[in-house]
Amino acid sequence: MNNVPKHILAISGSTRADSSNAQLLRIMAALAGDRWNMTFYNQLDQLPHFNPDLNRGNVPEQVSVLRAAIEAADGVIICTPEYVFSLPGSLKNLLEWLVSTTLLTDKPTALVTASASGEKAHDALQLVVGTLQARFTPATTLLISGVRGKLAPDGHLTDVPTEMALAQLVDAFTVLLSR
Repeated sequence: MNNVPKHILAISGSTRADSSNAQLLRIMAALAGDRWNMTFYNQLDQLPHFNPDLNRGNVPEQVSVLRAAIEAADGVIICTPEYVFSLPGSLKNLLEWLVSTTLLTDKPTALVTASASGEKAHDALQLVVGTLQARFTPATTLLISGVRGKLAPDGHLTDVPTEMALAQLVDAFTVLLSR
């Protein structure tokens, strides 16, 4: 396997600065060690509402920044909560800005849903990202229900099975990145 770290773009589906999802992305970066160089996309709340009329010609600068970050990445990890049994509107908006592109087509992708329940959002995330033709496998997707009870206030995992599941996802995603 190539020893050069893979460039990963991490997208939290929550706009909260220190959300459970952002904490889990940092944990995954630590688990990956020197196999990945992770960049965090922190502008979810700055994307304009998707408008097909703005998607022609010169798109808004924030959209260009997002698209360039995805294009430059070897792979993408999305970690999202569930809001009202679905994806957060801000994450769905981000994904809508990608529909007219091929930026996620065959892009190695890991999908993590971490919420109180999360089942419906996890299904929706796989459906939408699959529609964009991103490359993910069952081993690079993970649903973490009851996430608040599995994270300590300082952001470290207190649940060994969840930490093991994240480590397995990191390993599976690293393999997917090398294909």
